Amino acid sequence: MATERLSLRIDAGLKKSLEKEARREDRSASYLAVKAIEAMLRNRVEKRAAVRAAIAEASKGEFISQEAMDTWIDSWDSDAELPPPEPDIQIRSR
Repeated sequence: MATERLSLRIDAGLKKSLEKEARREDRSASYLAVKAIEAMLRNRVEKRAAVRAAIAEASKGEFISQEAMDTWIDSWDSDAELPPPEPDIQIRSR
């Protein structure tokens, strides 16, 4: 894989922390920085996908009331644990 140089400025304390962690990991600071950037970008992609999925789910107009959720959660770790609640609120779009 081809690589390119990236130059950036970071706080001196952050640089020292990165270098310290790199020594602990027996890796270069650059390696750890690249892995951190990769993780951040991957997390952002996953978050956007989760938001899109949540919007699509909400667009169905079916929701579970707080009361139903509370009843379900209150049943956890009891002899009468309830199954997850079904949607009990329907909102129809116009």
